[in-house]
Amino acid sequence: MHAWITRSETAEDVPAIREIVLAAFPTAEEAGIVDALRADPEAWIDGLSMISTTPDGTPAGYALLTRCHVDGEPALALAPCAVLPSFQRTGAGSAAIRAGLDAARAMGENLVLVLGHAGYYPRFGFVPASRFGVRAPFEVPDEAMMALALDDARPVPTGTIQYPAAFGV
Repeated sequence: MHAWITRSETAEDVPAIREIVLAAFPTAEEAGIVDALRADPEAWIDGLSMISTTPDGTPAGYALLTRCHVDGEPALALAPCAVLPSFQRTGAGSAAIRAGLDAARAMGENLVLVLGHAGYYPRFGFVPASRFGVRAPFEVPDEAMMALALDDARPVPTGTIQYPAAFGV
């Protein structure tokens, strides 16, 4: 078990983040998406690109939250999340995700959406997005499109997700 240190990315972290994402996915597509999101001022939100490191500073995990919309109302997309293979199943990814969700909550964000593994994301409080009346703009199994309201007292928009152009959907 590691004691993970989490923080927002800095300019110096960009190459390490690219390395993490390239190592975690079978193609370079996700790394390209991160670069495109970073270059999109309407999608990128400073402080919501999170890295987890070992106590000695070795980058291990990554989680990115960017602006998306649900029928015109602001929301966040959690994607991609990545961990270096040598650190998978150690909590590095969970630490980065939790840090991102905490930062988003502190910024006053509310709705977070993720397309992912139904066995993984519920540990953070995600439930099927259909429970909120939110749906993906493409066919996806109901249990894989998930949503999290960071503030239960606030209303959540309903409708179809509009992703940033970088996602290509």
